Amino acid sequence: MALNMRKDLLTFALLGIFALAIIPQNVISQNVASIVTPGFFDGIKSQAAASCAGKSFYTRDGFLKAASSFPNFGSGSAVESKREIAAFFAHVTHETGHLCYTEEIDKSNAYCDQSNKQYPCVAGKKYYGRGPMQLTWNYNYGACGKALGFDGLKAPETVSNDPAVSFKTALWFWMNNVHSVMNQGFGATIRKINGLECGGKHPDRVNTRIGYYRDYCKKFGVDPGQNLSC
Repeated sequence: MALNMRKDLLTFALLGIFALAIIPQNVISQNVASIVTPGFFDGIKSQAAASCAGKSFYTRDGFLKAASSFPNFGSGSAVESKREIAAFFAHVTHETGHLCYTEEIDKSNAYCDQSNKQYPCVAGKKYYGRGPMQLTWNYNYGACGKALGFDGLKAPETVSNDPAVSFKTALWFWMNNVHSVMNQGFGATIRKINGLECGGKHPDRVNTRIGYYRDYCKKFGVDPGQNLSC
């Protein structure tokens, strides 16, 4: 009897540990969806002109499906989660003009780093900004494509042509370059995304990003925190 009881307790404990291991991802997924409501997402996109390519390309469902592949996005406490989501969409809003652009307006620069031998540029291809986070440079396209399962070097246009891939590239860049500095304040995220704007070089752009972040934090009912500028 005592042995069976110990076995039952051990089984119960193991089941409890297993449950704790699988619950967080589901909770996180639901949490992101509850914060990024249709009203919030469409409220951003509604400010873009009807002629914008992003009006039909970017969707809330597309974002949520992409976010499900990155369970640590928007994780942490309620405040941390809302701040991260606000920060992400502040940059997306700025980079895409309220989800208007799927590609950078100025396509003259190939953004090819010839010194990068791991992800060499392909002849005839340009690696200018595409997608919600305006993915740029051959080394980002190469690494991102490898992680997500598409050929970023030979087919960089996938980022602005495939809705299923597009938001994943933005979240891939975010989780690999920005997520870890969220605890340093919004200013740190600006440095990671476009540090060339910092140091007084483009104060108008920095202030625009901060303005979006403040607005979205207000919508989420959370204080934006400290160190907002870079």
